[in-house]
Amino acid sequence: MRILIVTQYFWPENFSINGVAQTLIDKNIEAEVLTAKPNYPRGKVFDGYKSWNCQHETHQRITINRIPFLARGNGGIRLALNYLSFVLSGLVFAPWMLRGKKFDIILVYAPSPILKAIPAIFLGWLKGCPAVLWVQDLWPESLSATGHISNPYILSVMRHVVRFIYRHVDLLLVQSQAFEAPVRALASGTPVLYYPNSVDDIFSIPTTAPPPLIKGLDVGFSVMFAGNIGAAQAVGVIVEAAFLLKEYSDIHFVVLGDGSTREWMLKEVQQRGLNNLHLPGRFPIETMPNFMQKASALLVTLADQPIFAATVPNKVQAYMATGKPIIACLNGEGARLITEAQAGVAVPAEDAHALANAVLSLYQLSPHEREKMGDNGRLYYQKHFDHSRLIDQLIEHLRSVCDQRE
Repeated sequence: MRILIVTQYFWPENFSINGVAQTLIDKNIEAEVLTAKPNYPRGKVFDGYKSWNCQHETHQRITINRIPFLARGNGGIRLALNYLSFVLSGLVFAPWMLRGKKFDIILVYAPSPILKAIPAIFLGWLKGCPAVLWVQDLWPESLSATGHISNPYILSVMRHVVRFIYRHVDLLLVQSQAFEAPVRALASGTPVLYYPNSVDDIFSIPTTAPPPLIKGLDVGFSVMFAGNIGAAQAVGVIVEAAFLLKEYSDIHFVVLGDGSTREWMLKEVQQRGLNNLHLPGRFPIETMPNFMQKASALLVTLADQPIFAATVPNKVQAYMATGKPIIACLNGEGARLITEAQAGVAVPAEDAHALANAVLSLYQLSPHEREKMGDNGRLYYQKHFDHSRLIDQLIEHLRSVCDQRE
């Protein structure tokens, strides 16, 4: 089986599809990637790449085909143009870049924007092969929830586009059980299956290599957030909780990563004199397990929006695999998983007082009690989200679709 993975985001950007592609290769599946130039989350094309050229490269035995596109910038109209440029470039340049290559199936990794499926559907038609869409975000709901689009007419048009996409692929995989009903409502007869995210095995393997020194992570009780710092994460709740707990000199919040809201957080830290909130920036994905294992607890937040109540942030699986207690400030499916696993404490989204109290509750537990929470999370991960086992399931799903086409 020869697979083409279509994704707007890929290495050196930090997305779970990187580990999926690598494990497919490790399992002797032929896979290559069609993607854009790396620019997430800063909005600028990474050093060593140019926006407006076609490029081939190889990373860890994975062939990567990069098409021209416009970097996402600081959001607004530039972000909309970023989304559209990938679609147009995929329709125009991808057939030329992939000329002469045959594929058995196309797998579309679909966090926002789901529009990336349009060139994948076109390529499937050209190559005579089926396409499978792995839905990571619900559209158009995520557009309105993050404030990118509020115009009801545009949202209605996007709903029709999503319906077209869902009905022109051969299988829909959804990362959250709560996605199944809304996706089926637009999918007509296209099959829908629950297929959760996992993380690379590096998160579940204890490491002894020391990570870089970060202020706040090596003293007292450290609560670490890792990942994109944006509107969807509602990181204002972290600022407020840090303010509420600023008198506790040995409780520190460490926010690793980058994104559209990081500069605002840095200003709030300075204006409020929050010596307990640290934003050291973005680090390579390879260093994340080391940082996570040094933290006292790991923090995940999402905005108080219905769409995000259906979403399971991929960091939930990463946190569980690491075996550290989790503090979840979110609603719905993500909170349910953490509570069901007894892997930590879940409080309502954007409730700063509840978050501060949750931090205090873990702070006041014994190290043994916190270790038990971490162990519970690891065991739950091994049972439900083990990376290698899930990749085997993915291969079977893809083979099944191929067999139905024959």
